[in-house]
Amino acid sequence: MKNTVQSSWIVDQDNYFSRIDKFLRNALKNVPLSVIYKLIRTGKVYLNEKRVKEPSAKLEIGDRVEVRNEDLSKYTREYKEIKPAKISLDILFEDEDILVVNKPAGISVHPGKNINKPSLIEGLKYYGSQKGFEPFLVHRLDKETSGVLIVAKNRQVARELSEKISSRDVEKNYVALAFGSPRMERIDIPVDGQEAITHIKPVRKFRTKLDGKDISLTLLDVSIETGRKHQIRKHLAAKGFPIVCDNDYGDFRLNRAFSKKYNLKRHFLHCKSMSFDFHGKHYRFEASLSQDLKLVLKLLEAEGD
Repeated sequence: MKNTVQSSWIVDQDNYFSRIDKFLRNALKNVPLSVIYKLIRTGKVYLNEKRVKEPSAKLEIGDRVEVRNEDLSKYTREYKEIKPAKISLDILFEDEDILVVNKPAGISVHPGKNINKPSLIEGLKYYGSQKGFEPFLVHRLDKETSGVLIVAKNRQVARELSEKISSRDVEKNYVALAFGSPRMERIDIPVDGQEAITHIKPVRKFRTKLDGKDISLTLLDVSIETGRKHQIRKHLAAKGFPIVCDNDYGDFRLNRAFSKKYNLKRHFLHCKSMSFDFHGKHYRFEASLSQDLKLVLKLLEAEGD
């Protein structure tokens, strides 16, 4: 007998997400993300009887979401249930609505395949269980990216903050070290078919020798208007200035030589600050560079003396 998988939902307080792609990712945990986006792209997802055209389509409480003309039971993606796990959290700020942490590199925001370390959300769930709240993520950072991560302490705050972030009412600033000599620029190359806007500004230039070659490096202030997956990394690589030690989008041999010389085990990207207005207050959160990134800059500065 074939397993049946739910293919229609009414959006309520308990299953609400502001975007339809996020809603389906949560509702269809057995379905790979690539398939969910394909369902949207091929017109098999409906919102209130109308075909959905964009993954970013907005949802409201009471909306009806359907997946039509697709056997969802054939998908068997494995997923890990999120269980509370005690981990050390570097808490930058906390009030009744918001928790802000300085995420370390090397820890995933969510559990994933072949990841044995507890994820950040599992650590947040443990902390929330001790303090009497349920954490909700409103944005993400890549596993190897460190810095400011904002967490909502209830579903309504999560809804409002997610809306604020997706409507670009949040300033998001990063620090990156890139190969080459980029100039101040607005980069607007689409990412995964969606609008993506990144602003880069050089802060300091360095020179070093790797594998016997003279190499230019630039420390960048980066701000983003949109938050696409790997946006900064993809944009800088597309412009010919990949982030140092980014093996997904950069030069593997150059990265290996840099990693060996400066003992850097991850890409040089850090979310330095986020700021926004919420419930009549102005919030600004800052996270200082982690020790591994500080050491790289110190060694590069010493070379230039």
